[in-house]
Amino acid sequence: MIRRLYDWTMDLARHGRAKHALFWISFIESSFFPIPPDVMLIPMVIAERAKAMLYASIATVGSVLGGIAGYIIGYFLFEQIGLPILELYGKADKVAEFSTWFNEWSIWILIVLGGLTPFPYKVLTITAGVTAMPILPFMLASIVARASRFFLVAGLLYYFGPPIREFIERRLTLVTTVFVVLLVGGFVAVKYVV
Repeated sequence: MIRRLYDWTMDLARHGRAKHALFWISFIESSFFPIPPDVMLIPMVIAERAKAMLYASIATVGSVLGGIAGYIIGYFLFEQIGLPILELYGKADKVAEFSTWFNEWSIWILIVLGGLTPFPYKVLTITAGVTAMPILPFMLASIVARASRFFLVAGLLYYFGPPIREFIERRLTLVTTVFVVLLVGGFVAVKYVV
């Protein structure tokens, strides 16, 4: 079953509309969707290494624009939309405490947490809107954070592509298990640690 899912994902990654799907998944992940764009980015780069930087660019643009949507949710629609999203991640009760900390360190929080950790970027974008972080620094920090993440992933896959693809295809069950554990672990860490 996992092999069929892998083959289906690789075929989907080569599809003509895969770039559109990557953009929209990156966009909605930055404002409310729980699944990271890596589920599209990684197979797309593995399937077509020569387009790695293009795919990283698409994911970055989609994510930053989605981050602006998250900011708007936090700024204008916090009670209606933002609060339920934060409740989903177990962060609603920490908004006041986090807002004070966020106001002081917002740019670095966006860059480090939003770019280099599994911390849900949407929590940061909504918080930036709630705290009325100035939009220009928000956008610049978002570009740095998201570009760092997506270009690092794409660059590593480009550079180490064939061995990584062979490893994934030989040990597909192990790779799938590790990915799921990391994904769930990221959600657990966000809920209980941060």
